[in-house]
Amino acid sequence: MSEPKKVGLVGVGIMGTAIATRILECGHSLTVYDRNTDNVNAMVEKGAVAGTSAADVTAKSDFIIMSLNKANIVEIVVFGQDGIAESGSADKLLIDMSSIDPEATQQMSARLLEQTGMPWVDCPLSGGAPGAYAGKLTIMAGGTQKDFDKSREVMDSLAANMTLMGPSGAGQTTKLVNQVLCAITFQGIAEATQLALNGGVDIEKVPACLAGGRADSALLQEFMVKMGRKDYSPTGRIDNMLKDLESVQMFAMKTQTMMPITTLTTEINRMFCAAGKGDNDSAALMKQFNGPADE
Repeated sequence: MSEPKKVGLVGVGIMGTAIATRILECGHSLTVYDRNTDNVNAMVEKGAVAGTSAADVTAKSDFIIMSLNKANIVEIVVFGQDGIAESGSADKLLIDMSSIDPEATQQMSARLLEQTGMPWVDCPLSGGAPGAYAGKLTIMAGGTQKDFDKSREVMDSLAANMTLMGPSGAGQTTKLVNQVLCAITFQGIAEATQLALNGGVDIEKVPACLAGGRADSALLQEFMVKMGRKDYSPTGRIDNMLKDLESVQMFAMKTQTMMPITTLTTEINRMFCAAGKGDNDSAALMKQFNGPADE
């Protein structure tokens, strides 16, 4: 573990809360900002300092982490009024843990560097809130080797596996690959869980039975019993998955990549969002089999 750092965090949602909690537990100082003051106040109770804006967080920190939802929100937070760029400088490092479009990341990181000299490392994650709380995230990064190495002074508190995938945007591209695999796996686990339930198999035993076999995965171990119990407690939202899958579709068009199963999975997630269930956990994909009775 590195010596304590001055860390800032913009975006205190489900993931941001987990990231912030872990940062504090590892002994770093932390300044946080989010428009949701309740979430900020909850982190202040844990030892964080409330920032008044993204610019204020940046001024008080050496490492600034973003955990946001979409590229347009990232752009506003960085370049808008009271944004990160207003306090950015070459001796600070922006670490974007959001999942956004690779091309947008490339453009914004170049713009920030030109305007302020402040480097940007894209660090999207896999492992969700549970992985962040445990410091066991998988991080796929994009940026220079120098900036990647510097980011690890903080990111090693959050990640068990962190890989530099290439220049700016490469982390975001790798996250799209990750989301394709996760989304298809979530749907497959939901279908397999329902099949097991309909067939009278004890769902509590299935993950242990399949452990170590070709069907095994971290998602199977975490989600099959959760789905079988209709435990829809939040670990990640369906609408966030849809946002990433829509980015996949755009990227697939640019690269002329045929993705039929991903397209079907995207439409299933879109169906949930259209029905007003976008804020549900991915485990709630089980509701497609049970209809209104499963609310």
